[in-house]
Amino acid sequence: MGGRLVRKMPPAGEETDVYRVFEALDELVTIVEEARGVPMTSGCVVPRGDVLELLDDVRDAIPTELDDAQDVLDHRDEVVANARNEAEKLVGQARADAERTIAEARAEAERLVSEARAHAERMVTDARSEAERAVAAGRAHYEELVGRAQAEADRMLQAGRESYERAVEDGRAEQARLVSQTEVVQAARAESQRIVESATAEAQRLRGECDAYVDNKLADFEDLLGRTMRTVEKGRQQLRSPAGGGNGMVGFDYQV
Repeated sequence: MGGRLVRKMPPAGEETDVYRVFEALDELVTIVEEARGVPMTSGCVVPRGDVLELLDDVRDAIPTELDDAQDVLDHRDEVVANARNEAEKLVGQARADAERTIAEARAEAERLVSEARAHAERMVTDARSEAERAVAAGRAHYEELVGRAQAEADRMLQAGRESYERAVEDGRAEQARLVSQTEVVQAARAESQRIVESATAEAQRLRGECDAYVDNKLADFEDLLGRTMRTVEKGRQQLRSPAGGGNGMVGFDYQV
C-alpha cells in the first residue's frame, strides 16, 4: 500500500479529539494488517508517510487534559508537599488563633472576676461603714437620751427634796407655833406628817416617771439596734449568696 489511505469520517457533530485518536489507531491497525509481509520473517512493509501522518494525528488529537494530568503526575510529590505545607501552615495558624482566643477569654474572665471581687469588697466596706455609722448614731442617741433622763431625774429629785425640806421646815415652824395647844399641836403634827408623806409620795412618783421615761427610751434604742443588726445580717447573707457574685450585683437596703 503506497498511497494515502482514505479515512472514514464520523457523523456530523460527533467528531472529537478522543474519537480522532481511536480512528487513527484503527487506521494504523488496518495498515499493519494489510501490509505486505517480508519473506522468512514476521515483519512487514508499511507506508512510512501514512504511518507518520497517523501518529501525528494521534499526538495532535490527544486532549490537553491528559498532558496536564501527566504534568500533575510528574510533579505530584511537589504538589503533595506544597499541599502538606499549606495544611500545616493552616493548622498552625488555626492553633495560634485558638490559643490567642483562649488567652483573651482567660484574661477577660480574670478581669471580670477581679472587678466582681473589687465590687463585693466595696459593698462589704460600705455595709460595714453604714453599720458602724448606724451603731455610732444609736449609741450617741442613747447617751443623749440617758443624759437627758438623768438630768431630768436629778432635777425632779432635787425639786422633790427641796419641796420636802420646805414642807418639813413649814411643819416644824407650825409645830413650834402651836406647841402650847395640844389639839393644835396634834393637828400640826398630822398636817406635818401629811405634808411629809405627800412630799415623799411626790418624790417617788417623779422618780417612777423618770424611770419609766428612761426605760421607754432604752426600749426604743434596743429596737433600733435590733433592726440595724438584722440589716447588717441581711447584707452579709446577700454577699455570701451565689446571686451576689456576678455581673448583676444586688444593692443593700440600709433603711432601718
